[in-house]
Amino acid sequence: MAEQAENLTPEEEDGVSDEGSVAERAASLTAEVAGPVEQPRTETVQVRPVPRISIDCFCDNPDTGSTIQRAAEDRRLARTHTTIYMGGIDAAIEHYSSRATPNLIVVEDLDATTDILNGLERLAESCDASTKVIVIGSNNDIALYRELMRAGVSDYLITPFSPLQFIESVSSLYVDPNAGPIGKVIVFAGTKGGAGASTVAHNVGWLISEEVEDDVTIVDFDVAFGTAGLDFNQEPLQGVSDALASPERLDDVLLDRLLAKCTDHLNVLAAPAALDREMDLDPGAYESVLDVVRQSCPVVIVDLPHVWSAWSRQVLVAADEVVLVTSPDLAGLRNTKNLADLLVLARPNDAPPRIVLNQCGLPKRPEITSKDFADAVGRDISAAVPFDAMLFGTAANNGQMIGELKADGKPTEELRELAQQLTGRKVPGKQKKNVLTRLVGRKG
Repeated sequence: MAEQAENLTPEEEDGVSDEGSVAERAASLTAEVAGPVEQPRTETVQVRPVPRISIDCFCDNPDTGSTIQRAAEDRRLARTHTTIYMGGIDAAIEHYSSRATPNLIVVEDLDATTDILNGLERLAESCDASTKVIVIGSNNDIALYRELMRAGVSDYLITPFSPLQFIESVSSLYVDPNAGPIGKVIVFAGTKGGAGASTVAHNVGWLISEEVEDDVTIVDFDVAFGTAGLDFNQEPLQGVSDALASPERLDDVLLDRLLAKCTDHLNVLAAPAALDREMDLDPGAYESVLDVVRQSCPVVIVDLPHVWSAWSRQVLVAADEVVLVTSPDLAGLRNTKNLADLLVLARPNDAPPRIVLNQCGLPKRPEITSKDFADAVGRDISAAVPFDAMLFGTAANNGQMIGELKADGKPTEELRELAQQLTGRKVPGKQKKNVLTRLVGRKG
C-alpha cells in the first residue's frame, strides 16, 4: 500500500488514508490468515529448565496423561524424553521386570490408599538406586504424604493439577536447591523490517535499569548490523560474536570481559557490526550464551534481528517473555498475527506475547488504529508509541535514550508503562504536581 500511495495525487491520498477502508482491509486480511486462537494463561512462572533425563509415566486416568503430555511439550521440559503409559503402579512393576528404569518414574494411584506402599516396595525391587519416583493421587491426606516420603517417594501430586505444577515438581528434583535465582529473559522481536524493535528494546532496558534500578543486560544478537553499541555510545572491541563462537568457554569471568558497562545497572553485550563471518550457528550456542547471562543478571533484554531461522525460533520459544514490535499497517498486522499464533501454540503454558505498535501517527501515512489492530489480531496492545522524528533522531545520533532527552514525553510514558508490565513493578517516572501542590506553592 505504501508503494501505491507514493504515486497518488493529494486528493487521491486523502481517499487512501481513510481509516474505514484500512480497517476493512485489515479485517479481511486477518480472516484469511487464521481463525481465533484461545488465549493462554497470563502469568509467567520462573522455573529452571530440566536437564536431559528420561521420564516414564503410568497413568490410570486419561486426563492425567493429557496433562502430562501438555507439560512434556513445554519449553522447560524440551530436553527431557517423556513416555506415557496407561496403567498404574501394577503396570509399572510389570514393565520394569525386564527393563532398565529411567531417571524418573511417575505412577498414578486413583485410590491413593496405604496399599500403594506395598506396590512401591515391589517397584523398588526393580528400580536403580538413582531412580526417583513421583506419585499422583486424589487423596489429600497428610498422613499418607508422610508415609510416602518415608518410603522414599520424591513428591506427591494431588489431582487435578496443571502442567506447570507438574513441571515445577520435576524441576525441583533436578535443579540444585542452593542455586541462585535465574534472570528473566525478555525477547524483543520486530515482525517486519524497520519497525524499530531495537529502539524499543534498548529504551525499555534503560528505563528498567534507571528507574526500577534493576540490573539489566542487553544482548544484541544482530551480529552483522546490531545498533546496541551505537545507541549507548559504546565501541566494545569484543562482544556477542566472541561468546557465540565459543559458547563452551563462556563463564562469569569471560562474560565480564565481553560486557560493555553503560551505567551502574546497565550492561550491553553488543554486536561487532562486522561482516567477516556468518553467525547462523546451532541453536544450542545461543541457548548456552543466554544461560550464562541470565545467571548473573536479573533482567536480560534480547534484541532479536528480523530473521527467521532455527536459532531465532528457539530463542523466541524459550524466552520468559516475548514482545512483538510492529508498525500499524497491513504487513505488520499479518506478520504479528502469524507470529503471535505460532508462539501461543508453541508456548501453551506461558503468557501470550505482548504487542507494541511503534511509529504511530506518521504524517500522511494511512495506518490501522490500535483498536482495529487489537480486534484483528485478537490480542490487546501493550503500548502504542507515537513517532517523534526530532526526538528519536536526536537520541539515535547522540547515543542517548529518549528518556534522557524528554522524560515526560508521550513516547517515554508508553515505554515506561511497558517496562512496568514486564517487571511487575512500578516505574516512578517524573512526578507531576497536583492542583493542591500548585496552589500551596503559589501561595508560598
